[in-house]
Amino acid sequence: MTSPEAQGPESSPTHRRTKPVEPMRRQPATEFRTRLPGLSRPRMQIRNRQTAALTFRADEWAPAKAAAQALAVVRGWSCAGVDEQDMEAAVRLLVTVAVRDGGRRVSVHLADQAEKILVVALSHQPGAAPEGAVFAALTALATVDSCGDDLADDGRRLWALLDAAPRPRRPPRAP
Repeated sequence: MTSPEAQGPESSPTHRRTKPVEPMRRQPATEFRTRLPGLSRPRMQIRNRQTAALTFRADEWAPAKAAAQALAVVRGWSCAGVDEQDMEAAVRLLVTVAVRDGGRRVSVHLADQAEKILVVALSHQPGAAPEGAVFAALTALATVDSCGDDLADDGRRLWALLDAAPRPRRPPRAP
């Protein structure tokens, strides 16, 4: 035989709470950046021109592979004035820095417009700002008009804009 106390207190089905339920409290943001409601960062969009996207595993061979494939794409666009050595050097520099960010992959995005070639390397890993030597090396190339980088949620974008206008041929020097 069991005693009524062993079964615990009796609760009636009409039992109500005496304290009102509080609404859930908003948790603090876990992101390192706070966003304003309704505002989002615009994604990069390239329209009304030839484009290409190339993806590579972020390893020591990525810069050479990216340079070779980017040159093949630009040759297919019939950009007669592009300096292939500058294009190759710019792609190698951008991809080398993107690989150093430590992501698993690197993507290279190309676009042309008005005799210019845009080369963007996306690291898919947020990284620190590159040292000034990278930008100095890019601007030392004769056909690089401008270069820069941009930190985003999807990784760091490094870019260079190359002039692809045909260069006038210089007459040979007289001896």
